[in-house]
Amino acid sequence: MPYIHQLPLAVTLREDIEHRPGRPLPYKARVRWTDPHDHERRSLSQSHPTQESAQEWIDSLRASAARGIDPAASTQSLAAYGNAHMELALRGLEPKTTDPYLAGWRLRVVPALGHLPVTMVTNGAVDRTAYAWIADGEGRSTVKNTLAVLVRVMEQAVRDGLITTNPARISGWQKQYKLAEDELDDPRSLALRDWAALQDLSAALVARSHGHYPGWGEAVTFAACTAARIGEVSGVRVKDLDRTNWIWTVRRQTTPSPGGLTDKNTKGKIARRVPLIEEVRPMLAQRLLALGGEPDARLFTGPLGGRITTAVLRDATHWDDVIRSLGYHHLRRHDLRHTGLTWMADAGVPLHVLRLIAGHGSLQTTQRYLHPDLQAVIRAGHSLTAHLTQAPQPTPGLAATLTAL
Repeated sequence: MPYIHQLPLAVTLREDIEHRPGRPLPYKARVRWTDPHDHERRSLSQSHPTQESAQEWIDSLRASAARGIDPAASTQSLAAYGNAHMELALRGLEPKTTDPYLAGWRLRVVPALGHLPVTMVTNGAVDRTAYAWIADGEGRSTVKNTLAVLVRVMEQAVRDGLITTNPARISGWQKQYKLAEDELDDPRSLALRDWAALQDLSAALVARSHGHYPGWGEAVTFAACTAARIGEVSGVRVKDLDRTNWIWTVRRQTTPSPGGLTDKNTKGKIARRVPLIEEVRPMLAQRLLALGGEPDARLFTGPLGGRITTAVLRDATHWDDVIRSLGYHHLRRHDLRHTGLTWMADAGVPLHVLRLIAGHGSLQTTQRYLHPDLQAVIRAGHSLTAHLTQAPQPTPGLAATLTAL
């Protein structure tokens, strides 16, 4: 494990702030010092928008140096600091515990927060990141292990004097799983209202993406119209499409793994067939033409040909900002699947067919998407009332007998 030498107390720092007009960050702050151990001259610099923020940065380094902390360590990124101190942070744990911790660090913490300086990691940043993991469908134990390794790394930073409190000790994130469970009791409430709403969402996501990549909107449209998971959309190959009957056989999904993204069987490990409606066929025909009929080619990829995940889609399209601007405060990528299943249920797709399209193991899960029209329910109540209050009519045989008498 690399050892970062700590400066003795009250090491002398020399500072200056250079004003460079015409630049986005015109104030360059710099500190210099002499390492008392090897007598080498060291320096750090950082550009800022204002002279005040540049001076605040210098003051923070002075405070660190006064506590005996190497200025270079105080500006280290979370990823660099955690990688350098991970062995110390995880001391005392069994390998069966450290393995999922290290996977959480590599697959979730570093991509989400690793670029931030250790001193800039806040409770709010950790809060928002944890909720993003939950929204992306990460399991309870996965989020727990990921937060646990982050807590340990930040606790080491507290002991090193880089920060005074541990910002990774957050609470309340477990309640989000209860909220998700409650939402699943009424998945219809998570669906987009109609085709126009889906097209507006797709267009807005493309508009916010770098280079206005149309593939993001096409993947979103395809996911909603097929009631598919984003991982399944990423996993579809040319050979999975029956262009005669316009049927997609769902065989695989793309998921994160310890070695990176990988393709594996669908949830439930059973292939299923999904209809491809007329609204998406022109788009699919264009994509197939562009791919040249290569059977193993991926139908949907990122702008550089990479595999799509729900996290990639979120970041590339600024999903959270877009849905807020459209008035959808809780719409997640997985809700595209709820949209497709709700539309199919409303279109009158029989329950047993809807279950096969969804790939549900339980019929009860599929039944949650069935919701009779309110007016139909009211009419059913009126019909029952009329039936119960109608005056009973004698049978023809009894009426003739009574007349004879």
